[in-house]
Amino acid sequence: MFAVVKIAGQQFKVENGQTLYVPKVSGNAGDKVEFSEVLLVDTDGSLSVGAAVKAVVKAEIIAQVQGDKVIAFKMKRRKGFRKKHGHRTHHTKIKINEIA
Repeated sequence: MFAVVKIAGQQFKVENGQTLYVPKVSGNAGDKVEFSEVLLVDTDGSLSVGAAVKAVVKAEIIAQVQGDKVIAFKMKRRKGFRKKHGHRTHHTKIKINEIA
């Protein structure tokens, strides 16, 4: 059984017991969250798509983490202009408990 769920504007294919990194979801480690925007559900070969889907994905927040550092470097040759800055995006590690 799997589902396609929309979390923070992105679509993820999820299954029971799966852990994945999603864009930052508010909450602390150990909190339970529900995602009600389910786009597709497959239960033993029968698909439910669109408005026919009445499912909810229940998950648990494992940790709030940061991604790898991304460096943005700008330079103009022969002018002495160099600018460097970086950032780390925030992610949430969640574990899918149930697709109901």
